Amino acid sequence: MRLSSMADYAVVTMCAAARHCGSARVSAADLARETGLPGPTVQKVVSLLSRAGLLRSTRGAGGGLKLARPAAAISLADIVEAVEGPIALTPCVEQGRAICAIETCCSVRPHWSVVNEALRGALADVPLTRLAQPRVPA
Repeated sequence: MRLSSMADYAVVTMCAAARHCGSARVSAADLARETGLPGPTVQKVVSLLSRAGLLRSTRGAGGGLKLARPAAAISLADIVEAVEGPIALTPCVEQGRAICAIETCCSVRPHWSVVNEALRGALADVPLTRLAQPRVPA
């Protein structure tokens, strides 16, 4: 499994936003400069994250972006799902999606939900506060 570039950029953007937590609002342009990501990419990511309720945007003087809730209450799963949609390793895990040729006779299908829940749980156990910490050299 590999995250898309947009999901990766969303994590990087949220980490930068988390480092401003509790201080003045930050602009998308500031986040772009801080992360090294292109401005239009950050704008798109910010839009997705705002729509998902992870960032709050305020217009006007003193406006900008802030985390919509404390960084400790935002998980890696929340960020990935904001960009990718619900975490589903295979299409048959998603409700109402029947696109597999062997779906009716697949002996593994009943177990994919367990695997999917384990993956989502692992991502949900990683809070944004942990991701936003500076890396300590080994």
